[in-house]
Amino acid sequence: MSDSELPQKIKLIWDFRGPAAAKTAEHHEIHLKEYIAIEKLPLNITGFQIINDMHAIAYMVVFKENMISVRDALKPHRGEVYSEEN
Repeated sequence: MSDSELPQKIKLIWDFRGPAAAKTAEHHEIHLKEYIAIEKLPLNITGFQIINDMHAIAYMVVFKENMISVRDALKPHRGEVYSEEN
């Protein structure tokens, strides 16, 4: 199966800013994992990343077909096409 035949994945991103951004993003990831389990979503890719001392993100990856329902329920700040490299 080529890459063009694989279902597209979307990385939903929540931005956190301020001195507590890293801890907040790390904690938010816990809730994203809980949501995946409760909703029985087919992907279980989550994480958090510290951008700098005042900005961090939490993220989860969903298949494009699940993106609208997850977006409407969880209100991410932004999203991008996900590839294994990012």
